[in-house]
This record gives sequence, structure tokens and C-alpha cells, in this order.
Amino acid sequence: MNTEMFIQHFFNALALGSLYGLIAIGYTMVYGILRLINFAHGDIFMLGAYFVFFSTISFMPAWVAVLLILLALLIYYSVFIGFKKRPEIYWIAILFILILGLIYYSKIAPQNFTPIWILAICFSIFITSALGIAVDQCAYKPLRNAPRISVLISAIGISFFIENLATVLFSGVPKGVKQPDFLVTPIQWHLGQGSDAIIRISPMSFIVPVVSFILVVLLLWIIHRTKLGLAMRAISHDIETARLMGVSVNKIIAFTFAIGSALGAIAGIMWALRYPQIQPYMGILPGLKAFIATVIGGIGSILGAMLGGLLLGFLEIMIIAFFPALSGYRDAFAFILLIVILLVMPTGLMGKKSQEKI
Repeated sequence: MNTEMFIQHFFNALALGSLYGLIAIGYTMVYGILRLINFAHGDIFMLGAYFVFFSTISFMPAWVAVLLILLALLIYYSVFIGFKKRPEIYWIAILFILILGLIYYSKIAPQNFTPIWILAICFSIFITSALGIAVDQCAYKPLRNAPRISVLISAIGISFFIENLATVLFSGVPKGVKQPDFLVTPIQWHLGQGSDAIIRISPMSFIVPVVSFILVVLLLWIIHRTKLGLAMRAISHDIETARLMGVSVNKIIAFTFAIGSALGAIAGIMWALRYPQIQPYMGILPGLKAFIATVIGGIGSILGAMLGGLLLGFLEIMIIAFFPALSGYRDAFAFILLIVILLVMPTGLMGKKSQEKI
């Protein structure tokens, strides 16, 4: 393998690993607080891709977008504020700004493509995050005190429900995502002076790692430097003690689902731009690999989730690059790595040993 091919494979692996890592963080955040594997997280990832697709390619009717935003605001308000209190002025301001944005969206949609992508990305994150909260409120909150197997079955059930609902609403036919013009043209440069070798890298191979790094840093800052993060860590350590100390457990759990779903939506958007084809079952395999990345890195560790995702990304791309004949087995590499890591380090690369009373 020559140098330019290696560099291209390196950036491809970095982008793929970053996407796995972002999805894995959603798993590890929910597990860190509830000790729950949210198997519907891969489908939240899929919905993020679909919302941005219908907001750009098909130019979603403004009334549908307004309806979805009102539904999302209803979810946010009912969970974080409650209907017993009068709405604060900032909620009215948020609704007003969103309606103005949709009016602007409906006016520029046929003419200008770039502003549409900005609005569509914000719209997708906002709606998908609310749906993540709805999944918690409908499927997991009623089972807080139930046996873990009941919650696990509920997670699998909600995953199947979302996948089949998406098939009914969006059809099972794969849809191509039209990328913005600045993402179509590859970035290229000469390897060095006097060399004819040209390296061509997709812009998304740069954008994905940079966005992932920024999001991880921001998330770590929230967890370790804010009162909200302190409450999340308190619930993770001892949920009953946190409740006795005045922490609003249900609101913090809902906020955790909101953050994890937002990260899943961002990963879904970048996946759709990196591999421009979507379908209702697109979240199954990336979601499963992201879960494997979570276990490899140490479930409950944010940095471990990202590290596990990067390991999987580099393993897949580099083995295929050096051994093309093994390309048909690329999905098996993740499971092989999982077995090896668990045999050597049962708690994962960055996991902590803990004792649990049974």
C-alpha cells in the first residue's frame, strides 16, 4: 500500500470510528444512570437521518414541521416544566422564533439550498431529542422499579416498533441523500514537492472527527463543570440518595435521554452525508457496533465509548485495506475484537471494577 492510499484509509477510519463513538456515547450515558441498554438508540439514529432528509430533499410542508415542533415543545414542557405552572415568557419566545424560522424555511426552500441544511439539521436534532424523551417516558419510566429483564424486553420492543413504523411512514425503499455542493468535491493536495501523488479526501472525513471532538469536549464539560452534570453523576452513583438530596431524578433522566438522542441524531445526519443512502433499518448494524464499542471501551465511560468506536472504525477499514479478500467479513471483526477485549479486560479498556449486591 502506498502512502496516499494509507492516508485516505486513515481518514476514512477516523470518520467511521467517530460515528461509532458518537452513537456509543448515547448508550453509555443511559447505562451510566439507569443501568439500562437502550436498544432503541440505533433507531433514534435512523430517525435523525430521515428528518434531515425530508427537511431538505423533499422540502417537508411547513404545516407538518409546525406540527412536529409543537409536539416536541409539548414533550419538553410536560417533562421539564409541567402543566400545573403557567408558561414562562421564554417558552413563548422559543415558539415564536421557531414559527418565524419555518416561515423563512417555506419561502427559501425552492431557491436556496445551503440555509435549508442549517435549518434542517437544527430541526432534526430538536425533534429527535424530543422523541428520545418520549421513548423514556412511555417505555422506560413506567418500569423504573421492574426487573431488568422487563426493561430489556421493553427496549427491544420499542426498537421493533420504531423500525416498522418508519417502514410504514417512509417506505422500505432506500433513499439517496443529495449532499450539499461543498461536500461533493473532494479535498485534494499533493503528497510533497516533486511528487505526482495526489491525496483525495472527502470533506466529511474531516468534518465528522472535528464535530465529534467538539461534542465530546462539550459533553465532558457539562458533566464535570455544571450543576446538571453533578446531578447526573449523583444519580449514577446512587439514585436513591440523589433523590433524598433533592435531585429531580426523572427530569435528569429525561435530560440524559435528550442529550443521548441529540448525539444520535447528529451521528445519523453525518452518516447520511457520509454514506448518502438511508432506509428504515439503517440503524441496526451501526447501533449494534456502537454497543460493542461501548462494551469494549468500558460501559459507563464517555471517553471509553469514543475510544471503542475509534478502535472499531480503524479495525474495519485497515483490515480491509491490507487484506481486501476479507472484506466480506468486516462485520465479524467487531465481534472478534469484543471477545478478545472481554477475555483480557472484562470491564473494558476504561471501565471500572465494581461490586454489586444480588
